[in-house]
Amino acid sequence: MTRTALAISPHLDDAVFSAGGTLARLAAQGWQVVMATIFTASVRDPRGFALACQLDKGLEPEVDYMALRREEDRAAARALGIDEPVHLPFREAPHRGYASAPELFAELRPDDRIGANLADAFERLVADTGPDLILAPQAVGGHVDHVQVVRAFRAAQPPLPVLWWRDFPYTVRSTEPKEPLRSIFEHWPEQAVRLDSEAEHRKAEACAAYASQIGFQFGGPEGLRTRLSAENGVERFRLQGRVPPGLRDAGFA
Repeated sequence: MTRTALAISPHLDDAVFSAGGTLARLAAQGWQVVMATIFTASVRDPRGFALACQLDKGLEPEVDYMALRREEDRAAARALGIDEPVHLPFREAPHRGYASAPELFAELRPDDRIGANLADAFERLVADTGPDLILAPQAVGGHVDHVQVVRAFRAAQPPLPVLWWRDFPYTVRSTEPKEPLRSIFEHWPEQAVRLDSEAEHRKAEACAAYASQIGFQFGGPEGLRTRLSAENGVERFRLQGRVPPGLRDAGFA
């Protein structure tokens, strides 16, 4: 019987950056791997800070930024060897009233009530996929979209086990990254996944597929390679529940 892993990615790159090697290893072991990204909706004629977030990637205003990113995500999934990704139609924070970069990493806006809709969507997603294992972010870095995903996902009472990943590259941008939800995770055991050479290669190829983000996030392809190399082939999680049988073969230590 095929087992299913469901990865819950806030943005179109988060799951790959943080847990792509683990997803590749699971797929290589015969798992069905579903990568679902939450905030992927296209928005016609963006304005203000939302438009600035597109322009600073070197894209013209008329480009459908999210359509481009969805195509990058499909290429990343192919590189990992996993299923066609799932794209949920929710708007990113700059389209929900967050009007500057600092606001993206501050407190949630009182009028940002997307959580209830996310929780409903997560319940449907879990019901549709029937996962044996879920992977999701810890919201390291404090991005409001990541925080909303964690809170809504927990409100949906997902089945266990859950591997909560450390959000890369926020984990390496400072020696003490912001962790607004640390109290949720700190009591659960750490779980490391050691990547084999194939999984490392697949992850690197998948990360590189997000071409619109590489310059902004890492300063270019060489910066991406340097950051990935510094991870020493390990992805780290907090484990809620018990590791499903057979996962030791997928690099779980």
